[in-house]
Amino acid sequence: MSDYSLEIAAEQAGETSLKDYYSLLKPRVMSLVVFTGFAGFWVAPYNEIHPLLAIISMIALALGSGAAGAFNMWYERDLDTLMKRTKNRPLPRGKIDPDNALGFSIFASLAAFMMMGLSSNFVAASIMAFASFFYVVIYTIWLKPRTPQNIVIGGAAGAFPPVIGWAIATGSISSFPLILFAIIFIWTPPHFWALSLFANSDYKAANIPMMTVTAGEKSTKLQMLVYTLLLFPLTLAPSLLGYSGEIYGASAFILSGFFIFTAVMTLREKEGSHKQAKRMFGYSVFYLFALFLALIIDASI
Repeated sequence: MSDYSLEIAAEQAGETSLKDYYSLLKPRVMSLVVFTGFAGFWVAPYNEIHPLLAIISMIALALGSGAAGAFNMWYERDLDTLMKRTKNRPLPRGKIDPDNALGFSIFASLAAFMMMGLSSNFVAASIMAFASFFYVVIYTIWLKPRTPQNIVIGGAAGAFPPVIGWAIATGSISSFPLILFAIIFIWTPPHFWALSLFANSDYKAANIPMMTVTAGEKSTKLQMLVYTLLLFPLTLAPSLLGYSGEIYGASAFILSGFFIFTAVMTLREKEGSHKQAKRMFGYSVFYLFALFLALIIDASI
């Protein structure tokens, strides 16, 4: 028996903790979902919901996101054992029974849908349900193991939160939240491809056809630059179209300009060296938080 198998056996002998179930929710991803969802709610021109009910709706959004993440971990538990980045998750280590993880995901999904529908409206709840379906079925089950365009198309699932937030406030959808959707949609490929550059050996080991695996580093880096260039005018659109003011516009200009710079530095980096890719990945997370924070601040003044 290998050392890793012995470690798993030791883990299985221990008790499952609340921390293990919390980690199933992918809390870092969940925090970004909630933040961008809140931004969509905050910039809405009016809202018809009590603050307490709005808080409950945001909790439902977090739970819905976490439930989709839990299903992803359940479905990919065998692949996760092959990847250094994911082998310490609760399911590969035997901390949670797979059937319990699946049941937890289904229950959390249904609970999130009902919480969202009853606390705000079923328009927002339905959009959240569709986003979860898109992530679970279209991305996790269908696209991810089959095509290097997995994250390009599948990234739509993570772009819905601002639309959901807007719908929580208004019970409808308009052009502004769709622009915010487009911003996250275009941001997603360079964000994940930066990660896949320095985690490429993991994806190869798990036989996942990420762009870095199928097209190589140079092609991936060029596409990352193209996406950051497309993102630049798109992030300026809310300001140019009058949906937001100068604070957001100036912030978007600076933040998106530096995102392009990180893509250029990554493209110039010697193949096999991933220092700049790691910096770009770290900046991409900060970038999206900062961009939507600027949107919130601008709408508050």
